[in-house]
Amino acid sequence: MASYSNDVVQSVFVTGLKNAHGVEHQALALLDRQLDHLANYPEVAAQRRQHRAETEEQIQRLEEILAGFGETHSVLKDAALSFTGNMAALAHVFAPDEILKNSFANFAFENFEAASYKSLLTLADAGGFQQPVSLLTASLNEELAMAAWVDEHNAELTLKYVERRAAGETASH
Repeated sequence: MASYSNDVVQSVFVTGLKNAHGVEHQALALLDRQLDHLANYPEVAAQRRQHRAETEEQIQRLEEILAGFGETHSVLKDAALSFTGNMAALAHVFAPDEILKNSFANFAFENFEAASYKSLLTLADAGGFQQPVSLLTASLNEELAMAAWVDEHNAELTLKYVERRAAGETASH
């Protein structure tokens, strides 16, 4: 069995919470940019709007957990990740298959967030931090559900894109 001090676990846990907070701000930026481009995909827009609300709740949960440790989020990290989220979203705007590229990126991003929450839950367990577990589990479940939704709708979205393109309609957004 590995040996480590609870101070180290707590330090890594708090850093992970701050990182997750920044990543959720990056997610908001991505969601906002994508929502501007989903007029032809109302089912995707509805799901992304719902997940945007969940993301705001996830940010609140992380802030609540951080406050329990006498910590706050990193404004600089949040700003930097929001900026990169906007840049990442812009990377696909001019691609004719923007909707597909965004879908692939969203699947990866949701799984990245889920892995982050799984790691935080592991640290909470290792440090004996029981209070954050239900909040982190709620966020993990939301990320897994969003990743599953993107995965389950990949074929449908791909075919809708092809159908729109074949009909000479705007297919990207």
